[in-house]
Amino acid sequence: MTQRAFIFDMDGTIVDNMSFHVKSWLEFFQRRGHVLDADDFFRNTAGRQGHEIMSTYFGKSLTKEESAVLDFEKEALYREMYAPHLAPTTGFVDFIARARAAGVKLAVATAAPTENIDFTLDGLDLRKEFDAIAGAADVARGKPNPDVFLLAAERAGTLPENSIVFEDAPLGVEAARRAGMRAVVLTTTLPAEAFKEFDNVIAVVRDFSELDVDELFATATN
Repeated sequence: MTQRAFIFDMDGTIVDNMSFHVKSWLEFFQRRGHVLDADDFFRNTAGRQGHEIMSTYFGKSLTKEESAVLDFEKEALYREMYAPHLAPTTGFVDFIARARAAGVKLAVATAAPTENIDFTLDGLDLRKEFDAIAGAADVARGKPNPDVFLLAAERAGTLPENSIVFEDAPLGVEAARRAGMRAVVLTTTLPAEAFKEFDNVIAVVRDFSELDVDELFATATN
């Protein structure tokens, strides 16, 4: 199987929205008496599923049902905050058009719940551009586990070694590494220095405007 694929994390990658996610998490926890550092919170949680984050701060005794109620509240707060700013990351739409013209499969692999996937992809009219979508509802474990990337590749009909992941968070880049995939880092949220330890990173960019489809795959195979 030689089919090539680009697999995109959604938040912080397709959309430059992680500051809104962090703000909504901080507001959510502050209402419950938890005062958190924004940078530490992002580094430790980006890419994890909502129920994993909830259990970290509220304890392992939190039931699945209780976690689901809390997660729904938090994500509703996020969507309320971000809705007026919803927009694709600079160069993304043109980049995926070039990729599709080159015969590259396109997939989304995100820790986001279904409601947020709908909010983003349908809100931007991008769902039709993707051959496969995998989210929190499809896998039991969030990043840095590789499950969501492996599922996205399988659904797109590609092998891990022929897939390039686009990520903005260290936990996501680690998940790609465990999946046997190379990664392109977007510095929408963290500086390049945060990713210097990863040997699977083939490019670090601010946005999609200057990326070349064939050059990325050439670099990935070297």
